[in-house]
Amino acid sequence: MALGDFQFFIRKSKTDVADEAAKYEQWAFPHGAEQRAKLEALLKELLPKESLATSLIPFLTCKELYDNVCKSPGGRSLAVDHLINVQRKYKHIISKKQMPLYVALVLADAALDPENLEYPPAAEILATAAEFEKLRELDK
Repeated sequence: MALGDFQFFIRKSKTDVADEAAKYEQWAFPHGAEQRAKLEALLKELLPKESLATSLIPFLTCKELYDNVCKSPGGRSLAVDHLINVQRKYKHIISKKQMPLYVALVLADAALDPENLEYPPAAEILATAAEFEKLRELDK
């Protein structure tokens, strides 16, 4: 790896930084501030001991991984299997215990109806996460 491969010395204007932040916000919450507020409320309900940043970062990481794998042949089921079973690569961001919960949240987010922006209740997310946990145990 050459020194030019590192992006430490690249300076960006405030406009560029703001543009990148806006693009990321649009990707993360394509339905706007209302979607973000509802997701944040759900995260607080599911993970009351975690700070919002501590729960939002793993969610967004999981969402990005899901989106990347979903584009390949096999789609949704391959993406879920990938996230549930290769968690150790991401253990510095998402704990093994919480990965099924974040996968369930990402699936709920992907299925979000843009008309009403209603996430499933916390109990339903937890039930889906428990099913994913069982799938991981079967693969051991």
